[in-house]
Amino acid sequence: MPLLSAHARHTVSFLLNGTSVQVETDTRLLVTDALRHSLGVTGTHVGCEHGVCGACTILIDGAPARACLTLAVQLEGHDVRTVEGLAPAPDRLNVLQEAFRRHHALQCGFCTAGILMSADAFLREQPNPSEGEIREVVGGHLCRCTGYTPIVAAIKEAASIMREMNEHV
Repeated sequence: MPLLSAHARHTVSFLLNGTSVQVETDTRLLVTDALRHSLGVTGTHVGCEHGVCGACTILIDGAPARACLTLAVQLEGHDVRTVEGLAPAPDRLNVLQEAFRRHHALQCGFCTAGILMSADAFLREQPNPSEGEIREVVGGHLCRCTGYTPIVAAIKEAASIMREMNEHV
């Protein structure tokens, strides 16, 4: 890989929630800034800016990643999903989002996007998780409002519904 100049501008092309996008970026621009300020995709929140709180979690090629620790130039050629890409349509929530709504698994909502993204990736890998496994996943996210209990219940319910849906396919 060639070295990139810190002050050079680069055009980065990638898939964002299923749509091909290009963004002009400096070498040092973080994904959070590229998403929010260059592309207007504001569901990814910026919390601690150290990768600890999890509010900025997105999926890159299906794997959770901290957008505050990832450079925009690293997205070249990758498939990126943000919370905006979870819902099947603008007027519908997906199974996980519906479960969060039913269980009141959010209050201020600041951490919610990151937790949803981690949970989405987790449930794709582990369709029948134990409560301990769910707690381990959400343990990588800071939530000051809910106490995590409704979040765990929502993820557990979503997993059950998703398993049931897959059985009928």
